[in-house]
Amino acid sequence: MATLPNLFRLTVLAVLLAFLVQPAWFEPLLKPLVQENAPAVYNQGSLFWLTVLHLRTVFVATVAATIVAVSLAIIVTRKAGAEFLPLSRSLVNIGQTFPPVAVLALAVPIYGFGEKPTLIALFLYGLLPIFENALTGLTTLPPTVMEAARGAGMTGRQRLFRIELPLALPVILTGIRLSVVISLATATIGSTVAARTLGEVIIAGLQSNNLAFVLQGGLIVGALAVLIHDALQGLERAFAGRAHI
Repeated sequence: MATLPNLFRLTVLAVLLAFLVQPAWFEPLLKPLVQENAPAVYNQGSLFWLTVLHLRTVFVATVAATIVAVSLAIIVTRKAGAEFLPLSRSLVNIGQTFPPVAVLALAVPIYGFGEKPTLIALFLYGLLPIFENALTGLTTLPPTVMEAARGAGMTGRQRLFRIELPLALPVILTGIRLSVVISLATATIGSTVAARTLGEVIIAGLQSNNLAFVLQGGLIVGALAVLIHDALQGLERAFAGRAHI
């Protein structure tokens, strides 16, 4: 039998999908939030495809940030790369030092309007949590396991891919989860530079003083964040259980 939290997640998912596919069904609920004759449901594009494009932007930026951040963590946890730890920390902190709006302002003159400046901002903003968690995961491995791997004659590469990364994976996934949740919300500002995200809905609502539009954009992003957060948290638990077998 599904637990109450699981039933809640399934309900949120079902309502979200229904709203994205048939938003007109929810018009009576949203009508009291708008002025007379104003549209209650976003009508300047497909909410479904805006959501798909929003998720695609977050996915691409997160994959890129994961590859770079985990690679840096691997390098600085090797004996030959330990001296680069301070430099690596400085690099991944750039995204947290500069607000995403500032990154967009700097990237638009170089790359133009569209998705690219948003990807750069999300990439930089997502590096720190993934890097720090990967670093923690790789530096807190059980010494007995590492000694056993060396005693079995494993090479450094074999230890990394067969022992270190699998054991550190739950902690790395925690960093990815944090990065994704941050990026889901931050991606909305990409619409200020013509990126196709759910920020379009919020901006349209602000420009027309339409509270229903603002609410729709915010609730969709919030629902996505809750569902993806829980899904990644479930993956963490699954891999953590495998790591302890």
